[in-house]
Amino acid sequence: MVVRTITEDVYSIGVIDWDRRLFDNLIPLPEGTSYNSYLVKGSLKTALIDTVDPSFEEEFIGNLVKARCDRIDAIIVNHAEQDHSGALPLILELFPSASIYCTEKCSDLLSALLDIPSDRIKIIKSGEKLDLGGVSLEFIEMPWVHWPETMVTYCPEKKILFPCDLFGAHHATSSLFMDDPCRTEILAKRYYAEIMMPFRNSIREYLEKISKMDISIIAPSHGPLYDSPPWILDKYSDWTSDKVQNIVLIPYVSMHGSTEKMVRMLTGLLMERGINVRPFNLTGSDSGLLAMELVDAATVVFGTPTVLFGPHPDMVSTAYLANLVKPKTRYATVIGSFGWGGKTVDTIKSLIPHIKAELLPPVYLKGAPGEKTLEELTTLADIIAEKHAQDPNITK
Repeated sequence: MVVRTITEDVYSIGVIDWDRRLFDNLIPLPEGTSYNSYLVKGSLKTALIDTVDPSFEEEFIGNLVKARCDRIDAIIVNHAEQDHSGALPLILELFPSASIYCTEKCSDLLSALLDIPSDRIKIIKSGEKLDLGGVSLEFIEMPWVHWPETMVTYCPEKKILFPCDLFGAHHATSSLFMDDPCRTEILAKRYYAEIMMPFRNSIREYLEKISKMDISIIAPSHGPLYDSPPWILDKYSDWTSDKVQNIVLIPYVSMHGSTEKMVRMLTGLLMERGINVRPFNLTGSDSGLLAMELVDAATVVFGTPTVLFGPHPDMVSTAYLANLVKPKTRYATVIGSFGWGGKTVDTIKSLIPHIKAELLPPVYLKGAPGEKTLEELTTLADIIAEKHAQDPNITK
């Protein structure tokens, strides 16, 4: 790996994980990821901002050597999750005079996750600064930007914001700065949808504070850096807003074809009414792509057959995950078929309490769809079209 200069006295020394394809045994990583770490050298002190995943400790130490780093006085931990803090025990051993700077909640987590001794930790509060000599670091607490202990670090002299996971993207790339906006937008949106969307309201408040700061570079903990901060700030402003688009997302699974036929019927009916429709077959699907679709969809229609007494297990998982990420969806309903009974519709509703959407009348039938089903789906399409037309939060 290589050490790269961001600006004078500020270096990128993290590592790239080209081959990782799953994060937390949950999140697909189609293009790998990176664990970004930064070194800031002042005339008096040297600070390390975040570390890397413990599986890359050897490469990380190699980068410190390449950066000619013979001392570390301060280790800034913006966030305690192990992909950023996992190498801390080794760094503390190699640099016995170094102190960790983090929030009080982060201190508790570092003790629980990594058994970090409390005497190596300095608890900071928002607005506190660390003078490195000619350059300084300011700490700003931003709880519930992903975890409750999160903070960001700002270097006013270099106009660099180090926000850890905020504004990141799971993207293994050899480019230090974003050089492909289209590709980065997809991966950053995917990252937002999977990780940041549950904390949309908190992030929206913090965006106001960040937008007033004098920032030339945003250096997140995953993916490329942004040397044009308004680009990613504008994206987040849109994603965290209450605005949705004229889109109906239909995640579905079908066993014997009945539910799939209903999905195709509803898709056509909605298209005839000028609505953008996204049928999403859950069989073998990528949950990250589904999460991305949830960012903008005004309406979500869950399509599932009944298995014994309830929804198909794939739909149970999907509804549960959708509930976790808390999309700003305005309307939701259920369509599908059953053989002899069950409580599928009630079960789906019970799985999505955090989706603060208006629940529209379901279309759930016994057996295969026929003319009566088409009539009921036509009524549902009319209701959705009317809701979309009248809702001021839906961008037409």
